[in-house]
Amino acid sequence: MKRQYLTITIVAIGLCLVGSVADAQRIRRWVDDNGVVHYGDRVPPEFANRDRDVLNDQAIAVGFEEGEVTEEERAELDRIAQEEARVRKIQEDASRRDRMLLDTYLTVDDIEQLRDRRIELLESQIKVTEQYLTNLRKRLVQLEREAERYTSDDDEGAGLPPDLALELTRTAASISLYEENLSRTRAEQDSLRQAFASDIDRFVQLKGGRSNL
Repeated sequence: MKRQYLTITIVAIGLCLVGSVADAQRIRRWVDDNGVVHYGDRVPPEFANRDRDVLNDQAIAVGFEEGEVTEEERAELDRIAQEEARVRKIQEDASRRDRMLLDTYLTVDDIEQLRDRRIELLESQIKVTEQYLTNLRKRLVQLEREAERYTSDDDEGAGLPPDLALELTRTAASISLYEENLSRTRAEQDSLRQAFASDIDRFVQLKGGRSNL
């Protein structure tokens, strides 16, 4: 039994050695930067980055080996992968937007009605903000006139009362804040119009140019 096991082991080792020798005897074929074809059982280090075919003893290609990737090539592959991912995301977002348009609206009128409601809400915010600004500016004028009494030549050196100085500062700051809010709301309103215009154009395209379906 031991002799049989030893025989099997020797045969297995022999087969592995034969396979290794056969693989070592295979020829590699690669092409350099000048288009010259090279053959060899070993690839020189300077050609390690070249892809090559593996040939058997009859010069028939039986395999393929990919060359080593340099840092520059790896960076370029990463850049290409990132660009492909970016393009794929754009395409997925566009498909998702198309599905949303078709699932949400039946006609262009539906889109326009929603647009008008949202723009009307922003318009209401704009009017309220403008009214606040009008009142704040009037109040600032009153405060500035009151402050003039403390800064005139007749009252030189008297200085502003702390409460008046504080209210002047707060009123000016509120005006600045509401002006920024007003500017943002108007910009949002413009962006909203552009977004809905784009949605309407795309919806018409998806419906085959029939905007009144």
